[in-house]
This record gives sequence, C-alpha cells and structure tokens, in this order.
Amino acid sequence: MPAPAPDLTSTQPRPVYVIGAGPGGLAVAAALRARGIRAVVVERSDAVATSWRGHYARLRLHTTRRLSALPGLKIPRRFGRWVARADVVRYLEKYAEHHALELVTGVEVTRIERAADGEGWTLHASGGRLLAAGAVVVATGFNHTPHLPDWPGADSFTGRLLHASGYREPSPYAGRDVLVVGVGNTGAEIAVDLADGGAARVRLAVRTAPHIVRRSTLGWPAQRTGILVRRLPVRLVDRLGALVAKASIPDLSAYGLPRPATGLYSRARQGAIPVQDVGLIDAVRTGRVEPVAAVASFDGDRVLLADGTAITPDAVIAATGYRRGLEALVGHLGVLDDRGRPLAHGPRTTPGAPGLYFTGYTNPLSGMFRELARDARRISRALAR
Repeated sequence: MPAPAPDLTSTQPRPVYVIGAGPGGLAVAAALRARGIRAVVVERSDAVATSWRGHYARLRLHTTRRLSALPGLKIPRRFGRWVARADVVRYLEKYAEHHALELVTGVEVTRIERAADGEGWTLHASGGRLLAAGAVVVATGFNHTPHLPDWPGADSFTGRLLHASGYREPSPYAGRDVLVVGVGNTGAEIAVDLADGGAARVRLAVRTAPHIVRRSTLGWPAQRTGILVRRLPVRLVDRLGALVAKASIPDLSAYGLPRPATGLYSRARQGAIPVQDVGLIDAVRTGRVEPVAAVASFDGDRVLLADGTAITPDAVIAATGYRRGLEALVGHLGVLDDRGRPLAHGPRTTPGAPGLYFTGYTNPLSGMFRELARDARRISRALAR
C-alpha cells in the first residue's frame, strides 16, 4: 500500500508536490524518491490511474510493453506485448506500492500561487487546505476535461448523445444505429468495437481524413519508427510516410476515407497523431463501419452532416477529444499558450515560474508512457540540482 498520508499543513521541510496520480505523476514521484527528494502525490479521486480506469474496456496501449515501462519497474511479461487497459491500471497500482510513494487521495488542488516569501509555491486545495511546496509538478493528464463541440441543435437531439469518455463497451448498442464522431484513435477503435459488438449500423463522421498506420509490420512496431524519425526534417518524414502508406495501407477513397492531403509528420507536429489500425481498415472495406461527412448540426432525431445529408442514428458518440483544463489552476501565472497548453514542458520552466514543471501534455509519436518516463528522469535531475 502507499505510504501514510503526510501532514498536509506542514511547511518544514517543503516537499515537491506532484498533482495527479496518473502515470506521469507517479513516474515523477518515483524518480524524485530515487534521488532522495521527498515528493507528495496529490490526487483528487480516491485511487491512482483514474483516467485509465474510465477508458473503454477494449483499449490497449498502442506502444509496446518494453517501451512503456515507467522508471524503476518493468511491466510484467504476462501482460503481453500490447497491454490491456485493466492491466495498465494493475501496473500503476503496483508501481505506487513498489516505490512506496507518498500518496494523498481525495484532495483536489484548485490553484497554484507563488509563496508569499518568494520561496516555492502555495497550493490551494479542497477543504481549505494551503500546501507549502518547494516545487510543483503538474501531471493532471492529457485527457483531463472531455470536450463536446457546441453543435447547433444538440440540445434538441432525441437520441442519445455522449462523449467517448462515457463509452465503456458495445453491449448497450447491440442492434442500434450508432454514429461515432471523430476519426482519431479513440473514435476509430470505438467504431470497430461497436461493429464487432453487434451494433446494427456504425457510421464514422470524418472532418479531416486521418493518416492510418499499421501498429506493427513484420514485428516492427510503429512506435519504434516514431522514435527514430523524431529528429529528422519534417518534409523528409512526410515523404517517407507517404511511401510507407502507399505500400502498406490500402486506398480507402472509394469507401469515403481518402488519403490525407497533408504529411504525416506535419500533422503530428500539430497534435494529430496517426490512427493505428486495430481493425478499422477491414471494418471499412467490409462495410461494417461507414465513413460519412462531419457533423454540422442536430434537428430533433436527425443529425445534419456537412455534405447536406441527414441521418437518424439512435446514438451519437463524440470522440472529439479533451481539453487540458489548466486555466483555473495556473492560467494566472502566464505559463500557458493561447490554447491552454504549457509553454514549457518536462525539465524546462518558464522564466517567471521557476520550480513549476509540467509533464504529460503532449501526445508524441514515440509513445506517451515512454515520454512520461523520460520527463520523470529529467525533472528529477533538474530538481536535484
């Protein structure tokens, strides 16, 4: 079990407070502990890995087990090459226990401010708590706040409308007509899950055609390619990606899913990660998943699409992404860009906020868990200085 909760009102000595008990926060805390630096993880829910507990049951890591381990503990071999959601949760629970992390649950940090004496930070937390920190690592997660577009007429929709964060498994949709909105990895995988799980009809609303890659080719995972190309010129990677796509991914234009007009790496640098094929290609070619135009608006039982057509699905599942949700916490400190993303990441800090670190707010081709592990080591080195 995690170590007993510390006295949250104590100011001597001032620990490093890590906000969020997901993989990023746990990794930083373990790396700091390994260097003899006291770190206290504060989590608003009642357990670690809250985000992973809430994901749909079918989900697996799209990165390999070996390249996804956090500092100081390997992922068990029995979990397989592509680790299932439930096993990710088990691993993170074991990780906190293995490293004897100081973990405080049920406490939400709502605002971070510079300490009055100029040394460190003051954290405002639930229950009126004021926590004195020598440094702070914000690790509340990439998927913090579900984003549902403000579609005209959405309130009038007589079917079921939910964000993908509320989807768990396909049985409630058996025999139903379902529209999935968004063709990122989440939308693609939920659409396939519905088709495999007995939905009568599955349509996938596409605004921008995605890049699709094989998760693994002849045993070589796409993640390793993502690691290798990180420092290559964008245009070169775009050209190489186009060649690989033509050789390995069939042209789905006839099915309503054309090849994208922009390069793979150019899109990735803007935050659009390629879709790893876990059944989408076959589902589209066999008609079990039907790509359609983007959603424009709702009208009663109808969904109006951008191409002027109207459909009447029983349910709409919006795989429309998340917001980082950092504005209330740190927006007043000048550390976010105009899209609410940290200006500095990993071991770097902004000039006006020394000792305030962020991890887990990018979605790299090289794999989220791998980069969280790298961030943890780098942040711990920076704080050890």
